[in-house]
Amino acid sequence: MELFLAANIWEMMHGGSTHLPIALMLVSAVFDALGGLIRFERVKDRLHAAGLFTLIAGTLGAFPAVLSGLILARWEIGGTGALFWHHVFLWPAFTLLIALSVWRLIVRGRRSRAGFFIYLLAAFAAAFLVSAAGFWGGEILLGGS
Repeated sequence: MELFLAANIWEMMHGGSTHLPIALMLVSAVFDALGGLIRFERVKDRLHAAGLFTLIAGTLGAFPAVLSGLILARWEIGGTGALFWHHVFLWPAFTLLIALSVWRLIVRGRRSRAGFFIYLLAAFAAAFLVSAAGFWGGEILLGGS
């Protein structure tokens, strides 16, 4: 039980799990963008499927990252310096990951051209936000403010 409560286990979990949502959200946005550009229906469908699966995997991977981060921060949201900026980008990114996943699961392939464009803008916004949260998390780790 002592190992479960030790800060070191949460640091390892947080450090290991944060890369998954960052990488997969970036890859998901790129897959969907490529799927929007490709004219061959079979390739387009596969790229959109890859975009969906990487989005869902990244969103699911965000939960242990957020949980372990909250435990490390003693359930405090906000903070100062790099932690403040980490949270400024983290919470909108996490919310957007969940919203995009829910939207994709509900809509599936029944989306309009305008709907897809809005989704793609939101996906790249989420990719930026999760990357910025990761940058500020790295600043915390490497001794930034």
